[in-house]
Amino acid sequence: MMSYVDLISSRKRKREERVFRFKIFGENGYPAEFDGSFEQNIRKLLELAHFDRNNCSRMPSWSFKLEVIRQPTLHITLFVVEEPIEASLEHHCKHCQYVGWGQNMICNRKYHFVLPSKETEAAFLNCQDGAISTKDSLNLVQLQGHLMHGFFHSNGFGHLLCVNGMEGGSNLAGRQIMEFWDRLCTGLRARKVSLNDISQKRSMELRLLHGVAFSEPWFGRWGYKFGRGSFGVTRPMHQKAIETIQGMPLCILVHYLGSSNHHIPVIFSRYQTVSDHSLVTLGDLFRFMLELKTHLPEEHCVDSHIVEPTCRWSPKRVEMATRVIVEALKKAEFKWVSRQDVRDAARAYIGDTGLLDFVLKSLGNHVVGNYLVRRCLNPVTKVLEYCLEDVSNVYPGQQGLVISNSKMKGRYKMTRPQLMKDMLYLYKCIFKDQKPTMIHGVLSAIPAAARIILDTKYLVKEYNGELPWKIHHTGHLEAGKMTLCYCTVLLRDKKESNEVVRKAMPPLECIALKNKATFNELKLEVERKFRELYWGLKSFAVESIMNLNVKGTDLVSEKVEVGQKIVLEGSNAESGIINELIYEGGVNNRAVDCGCGAEEDDGERMISCDICEVWQHSRCVQIPNNQEMPPIFLCSRCEKEIMILPSMP
Repeated sequence: MMSYVDLISSRKRKREERVFRFKIFGENGYPAEFDGSFEQNIRKLLELAHFDRNNCSRMPSWSFKLEVIRQPTLHITLFVVEEPIEASLEHHCKHCQYVGWGQNMICNRKYHFVLPSKETEAAFLNCQDGAISTKDSLNLVQLQGHLMHGFFHSNGFGHLLCVNGMEGGSNLAGRQIMEFWDRLCTGLRARKVSLNDISQKRSMELRLLHGVAFSEPWFGRWGYKFGRGSFGVTRPMHQKAIETIQGMPLCILVHYLGSSNHHIPVIFSRYQTVSDHSLVTLGDLFRFMLELKTHLPEEHCVDSHIVEPTCRWSPKRVEMATRVIVEALKKAEFKWVSRQDVRDAARAYIGDTGLLDFVLKSLGNHVVGNYLVRRCLNPVTKVLEYCLEDVSNVYPGQQGLVISNSKMKGRYKMTRPQLMKDMLYLYKCIFKDQKPTMIHGVLSAIPAAARIILDTKYLVKEYNGELPWKIHHTGHLEAGKMTLCYCTVLLRDKKESNEVVRKAMPPLECIALKNKATFNELKLEVERKFRELYWGLKSFAVESIMNLNVKGTDLVSEKVEVGQKIVLEGSNAESGIINELIYEGGVNNRAVDCGCGAEEDDGERMISCDICEVWQHSRCVQIPNNQEMPPIFLCSRCEKEIMILPSMP
């Protein structure tokens, strides 16, 4: 199937590649005004992109060059890959199935948005250059390890597949990548987007850590909420689990754990002393620790923005020059010193003046160790000046709290590495410890509740829901030239003419018609629109309008109010289309009946009984994930029936 934007690509190829600002890409009006349906907005976006002619895959791709930092220069590339249904290795979407969207119809196209890592971008570019390596011949959407990879079905439903921040080797923090993705979804007017939350920080599961601290996962700050639980977990179960751990009193933990682990009461006491309010529960403690962490200086001596991968000096040399400059400023006893004087003092130890100039330019208003390096232009002399400010005794985020008592200050002076060490220690002792104290008695509720929170990985954000567009024909409507109505279709199975396929109808689409258009013309426009969107409706023909009693020659504007919803019934004219196969979930003949309550495939590892062929989670039948599946498996029900059978003579 020909891409929508092929016709404009030749004109765009000749144009010099633009550089777009990463921090505002996707915001209102940048890089374009998106005021149509989702796929119309995609087309408008790709008109501004660079079309990649040398792509060796069957899927056309475009790219945007994005500026992250101007000085020192840091650019990244956003790739957009169109995946037509003909090029898909698998027509059905497992992500839709696992999150509960299996009744959505299969679309004709997917659009992948990829921020590649250095490694995946190199592999893709090698593919474009004609390399014949098996690895390099993979197209971009098959490669693993991107900074970000998400895709949208052409009806506006999407899935965020991965986000890899600095811990994954990125120059961008996970927060920056998520803000970028959120702007894209909002700007393009996506309907709903799902993700599988497996994010970690130093082996701590963030959905558990942030759930206990803030009652929502880390992705919750961008509006992602409970979508679907695995292992039979429901929304009320998830909420109750969070409340159980959040409300656990610290005094009970100290009573049961403190006698055998003296570090726990010490850590509790450390943060209670620093806090300006009482920390009573486990939720209070983790919330305070995470909020405090955001205000503490980074653990590295040199700010990460100073040492960029494009810098021609090694991080070690930049750090050495930074230390020399800070020591020179210390000798000035926190007074303002001109740039030239600082540079001259540092030259006694660093002979590379280019390195000194680079560090002086990058160092202004950055925290180095316990000091903030301030830089400003002297209004009288018009000369740049530097000075140090000691920030070691200030606790931002505590409303300007300063600990003046020297003994207390020395004991409770906080650093980010210390806080992360304490947090990891508490996480392991409280959530991972399998000692009898945690398994039995009053504390046994904690591991059970933690398991429920960890089994809630599928999150969903509803961006624009049922009507993902702005009404951009308002001027024509006011002038009486256009009529807008919102239409969906109900598919009838031709084999059983009196039976309608009992599946969810596709989401509503906006149909714009001339004011004198008839219902016959509406039917033709609906057929065109839905054939264009959905693979299973490529020969769809409207037969009747279900919720309106009208004739084909009646004028739409006289029978339909602005914004009214219309359901049109019809069937596929082409024979051979199996209606059950045109939905993302496909024909699911797998019978799921697990002891945890699950009745559908949720993406977790399962095993089927060799007699009744009913599927259950391997975890629920005591088969650990790190253990291979047995060659023969009988469920407990079949096993009992075999046991009561009379023995053979």
